[in-house]
Amino acid sequence: MTMRFGMFVPQGWRLDLVGIAPEDQWDAMLRVARHADQTPGWESIWVYDHFHTTPAPTDQATHEAWALMAAFAAATDRVRLGQMCTCMAYRNPAYLAKVAATTDVISGGRVEMGIGGGWYEHEWRAYGYGFPRAGVRLGMLDEGVEIMRQLWTTGLAELDGTHYQVSGAIGRPLPLQDGGIPFWVAGGGEKVTLRIAAKYAHYTNFAGGLEGFRHKSEILRQHCHDQGTDFDAITRSSNHNVVVGETQADVEDQLRQLADRMSAHVAPGQVERTLKSFRESPTVGTPDQVAEALKELYAAGMTYSICYFPSAAYGLDSVELFEREVMPAFG
Repeated sequence: MTMRFGMFVPQGWRLDLVGIAPEDQWDAMLRVARHADQTPGWESIWVYDHFHTTPAPTDQATHEAWALMAAFAAATDRVRLGQMCTCMAYRNPAYLAKVAATTDVISGGRVEMGIGGGWYEHEWRAYGYGFPRAGVRLGMLDEGVEIMRQLWTTGLAELDGTHYQVSGAIGRPLPLQDGGIPFWVAGGGEKVTLRIAAKYAHYTNFAGGLEGFRHKSEILRQHCHDQGTDFDAITRSSNHNVVVGETQADVEDQLRQLADRMSAHVAPGQVERTLKSFRESPTVGTPDQVAEALKELYAAGMTYSICYFPSAAYGLDSVELFEREVMPAFG
């Protein structure tokens, strides 16, 4: 049994740099990234593409995703570099293709393109993007991915679309990776997002719970059948909140620390909802519990787990326990 693992680097979006001085935040992020780079069990590191914190906008820092991609490309040697996920409408797709290709060159061919339609209405409106209805956002995703695919494979793009128009766009440098940068189409929208995934994706990323994952997988399978693409060629991944402790008391202590960090910046109800989402995660518990939950997901076809450790910026104890006692269960 082989499970692939990626790890999110704290960047502030989930209030995971609270209490760290601004001048020390890059060092905290880089320490986590280099730990993953030097630990063979981690295949990839990830950031979120958001501008404002969650579960509520605050004055706490959220570091920009593609600036971090370029920095990590230069500061690491082995791990692959992903975003979960880049919002298509935040950057012109031809420009985004250029940024990603340049970052791929800097990294020696290690970039993944996590891409989605976007959802965080507050930051959309605050940054002047408006907030078009879901069908429009997903139409932009479909056209944008086609533009990027053309630029990365042929070095040119032509599209007279509803949302984007490019003519004679030159995509040089090409990514170093044969066939271009792999696409991760993130989201579980059954009518459109999973159809786009069936059309373009090398990887998908949806529902972290067992039953939800099974259901979305069957929808994806049907879209692949309808489009004549290979369902089995798509790697299905999920994101997981991970809090692992030797005992349940250790787990609860970590959750209390998470609540304490959040409570100075968001309302009590938002803290409670966040804790509830963690407690409902299959990857919160003792090492045996977490390994068993991941084995069930693996059996359902989830072969790539992207792990978020809320305490990573403050210490790597939970990460290292996961490495010692969960990863070995997967070979």
